[in-house]
Amino acid sequence: MQAVAVTAQGGPEVLQVIERPDPVPGPGQVLVRVLAAVVHPADVAARLGLIPGGPVEPPFLPGWDFAGEVVEVGDGGGEYRPGDRVVGMVPWYRTRGEVGAYAELIAADIDWVVPLPEGLDPAAAATVPLNALTARQALELMALPPMSTVLVTGASGGVGGFAAQLAVRAGHRVLAHAGRDDEDWVRDLGVAQVVPKEVDLAEVGPVPAVLDAVPLAESAAAAVTDGGTLVTTRPTPPVEPARGVRQQVVLIQFDRSLLGELIGEVAEGRLRTRVATTLPLASAAEAHRIVEAGGVRGKVVLTPAYGTAG
Repeated sequence: MQAVAVTAQGGPEVLQVIERPDPVPGPGQVLVRVLAAVVHPADVAARLGLIPGGPVEPPFLPGWDFAGEVVEVGDGGGEYRPGDRVVGMVPWYRTRGEVGAYAELIAADIDWVVPLPEGLDPAAAATVPLNALTARQALELMALPPMSTVLVTGASGGVGGFAAQLAVRAGHRVLAHAGRDDEDWVRDLGVAQVVPKEVDLAEVGPVPAVLDAVPLAESAAAAVTDGGTLVTTRPTPPVEPARGVRQQVVLIQFDRSLLGELIGEVAEGRLRTRVATTLPLASAAEAHRIVEAGGVRGKVVLTPAYGTAG
């Protein structure tokens, strides 16, 4: 099979197409032909070596989220059959590149995947696992009282967009910090107020809770009322202790049942997601350049072409 590996720490050019033997599904695994794999900022960070736990020694395979078709079932994978469509997440915080989604085939534990609903496009489905699970778990970590006001940064992005929608549906008043010229999409998520990117967040607050999905660090912290809650997607500088702010980092934990629920909501149109562009697997370096440049409206998705060159 073809895969894309990080061959050294560095710029996008270190992403190279490689040949690997086709994986064989072991007990409790399914072999998935990948139809879509999402490029996340976390993949860029892994390429640069800027990840929790320290850099991974190249070569390694990047990629968390994928959607595809089961082609073979290992012993104990009996709930799936060849031809079944699935969506899933490589728990990259555990595999650290030994297995990655930038590949034509993945031998995936059945606990990594859920059924892909009929009618849901694989590229759209693949945008859900990492971002939607992180958003849901971040809101759970915040433990918001009923009808709270919460500021969500990066609401035009993956985690922020899902978090804004989930918070609105939970009955909270959501102030959504949106990317430039993307306010209309964010407004359509049902938020109470769209905060343009250029606005000083300190002038928006104080609010009792902030989910800093970008994260913006100091400027987001400035919007939290003393004694409030600040949850971030990456470690940020500590808030002055005298302010009494509860500050936590959300660390993704794979939850198969929750992923199935979230995928179902996307399939039913109750949660919105969007794909900015799709590129061939061999164009992973270009995909990374697009993600690093910023301003992308939706996710960049790689589409492997199994059994073909390039």
